[in-house]
Order: sequence, then structure tokens, then C-alpha cells
Amino acid sequence: MHVAVLDEPGSLRVEERERPEPAPDELLVNVREIGICGSDVHYYEHGKIGDYVVESPLILGHESAGEVVAVGERTGFEPGDRVALEPGVPCRRCAHCKRGEYNLCPDVTFMATPPDDGAFAEYVAWPADFAYRLPDSVSLREGALCEPLSVGIHAARRGNVDVGDSVLITGCGPIGLLAMEAVRAAGATEVFISDMVPEKLRTAESRGADAVIDVREENLAGAVANLTDGDGVDIVIEASGAKPAIRSTIDSVRRGGTIVLIGLAQNAEIPLDTGEIIDNELDLFGSFRYRNTYPAAIDLLADNVVDVEGIVDFESGLDDIDKAFERAMNEETVKGMITI
Repeated sequence: MHVAVLDEPGSLRVEERERPEPAPDELLVNVREIGICGSDVHYYEHGKIGDYVVESPLILGHESAGEVVAVGERTGFEPGDRVALEPGVPCRRCAHCKRGEYNLCPDVTFMATPPDDGAFAEYVAWPADFAYRLPDSVSLREGALCEPLSVGIHAARRGNVDVGDSVLITGCGPIGLLAMEAVRAAGATEVFISDMVPEKLRTAESRGADAVIDVREENLAGAVANLTDGDGVDIVIEASGAKPAIRSTIDSVRRGGTIVLIGLAQNAEIPLDTGEIIDNELDLFGSFRYRNTYPAAIDLLADNVVDVEGIVDFESGLDDIDKAFERAMNEETVKGMITI
């Protein structure tokens, strides 16, 4: 089978590897759609993310969907089933897993996180427990994009978004745009979004943002105050990882409001005014990946409640993956897909 391998920063090559065989609890999936994630691009550019370093050839890609071609003995699936693959497989034994917080499992195997290979491959063998059938109304591309949509759903749940809430989302990348979809589905009635790339702001506006804020031209907290009669929003979801945006969350949320942090800053230590957090009784949550979100994501797609395909700017074949990554690095690009 063909796979795309990262050898060193800036170098992806297609090579032949032996097709895997599914274990008794696994499916063999012919992968058809894979999203290019920001973490994939970061590994491509730098060869590492924090403590995770690419020390040997690595297959990238963790947003994937495809068709089952073979099954193990204990799966409940059949060849021909169309599935989305949840890329993280926890140990299922630790205290976090037993509490249902499996996204916090310290021994998780996660696609395209060194040393574990990902989904830029023609075939993947994957545990059936983390594969989800797609109804006929949901495309394989939508199935692959259940992964970033899941990040948005989990953030909305962490922030307890409810009917009638106002929400500010900082960052118009794939996560920010799909978090916007998730909070709308949860009942938010006013959704504002900020960025510093005009093309991305235009995308957000076309997708239904009630207001877009260009932080190159406007003070974020001031703009939010103008939009909310000085009150601030009920919930801020920070999806950019930009230091100024993270700092502005406290000034943009109302007293008694909620802040959810998704975006990873280059420098993880960012001073925050704890006096403001205490005096305003703010709830501050981290949001790490997701858990128990894929069924909800698929239901939302099947019911046409959310749009994920609309964030895709381009698609490319596996053989042109180097060029695809170069295009994905353009700041105006929201999402690229690899189609096999």
C-alpha cells in the first residue's frame, strides 16, 4: 500500500508498506478522506510539538474516514461499512478511562503523534470501538471532519453553552469555525468571532457569524463591549493560541461568565490577572481533544444541523502531498484534504 511519510522537517515522501492485517477486535479500513490538521503542518515544519519529537519516519494525518474492507472476529462491522475513525485509543484501564474521561488517559495511542503512525495511508487497521458507521446521508469527507468538529463540540460542552447564550470565539481556523457550528447547535443565539486574517473573517461572516472582529484594526475587548452594551459575552472559546487573544478573554467575558481554552500557545506560560478572575467569579476551563463526541457529530451532520465541508479550501491526492502541505501553510487557507 502507499503511505506518505515524514522523514524530516519539510520532507514528505510516498513509499510502499505492507498492508496491515486486522486483529480480532479491529477493522481494516480503506482510507479515502484525510484532513490536514494544524498539528500535521507543525510537525511538517518543525519536526516536533512540545515534547513529541519525530525521531523516525512518521505517517501523519488523524482526521480520517473510509470503507471497511476486512474485519476481525469480534467487531460487529461488515466489509462495505463506511466509517469515521476516532484517532485516539485509550488504555481503558486507568482511573481516567474508568471515570469516562478517556481523553485524559496518559497511555493513549493517538494517530500521527510520535511514535504512532497516522492515516495518510491507503489502509489502516483500527480498533472497532473507535470506528463509527456513517449513514448514507453523511459523506466520507464529513466523516473525516468529525474530528475537528468533535473538538468544537467538546469545547461547547466544557463551556456549558445553552439556549440564548452569547459566545465569542477567538480564531477563525478550522477549530474556531467548527466551534461556531457547535455552539449554534447547542443553542447560542449571538456568536462573534475574531481573527487577523481578512479572508478567514470573510469566511466566518459567510458562515453566519453575527459579527466578525478584525483584531488588527479593533481592540477585541472594546469591540465585544460595543456589541454587548458593555456587558461582555456569556462564554469565550479561545481557539487561536495567540497570546493577545488569551489575555483578552478575561476582558471580553461578562462577570460570572465562562472561558474555555482550546488553542495552544507557542509559549504555554501566559500571565493572567487572577484578581479579575476572582473578583468577576469567572469559570476557566481547559478543553483537551474530546470524548464521547463522535455519535453527536454524526447525528448533527445527518440532520444537516452543521456544515463541515464548507470549510474545505482544496483537495489533493496522496502523490501531491508535499504541495498540499505547502498550500496548507498559507495563512489564508482554512482546511485542505487529502483524497485517496
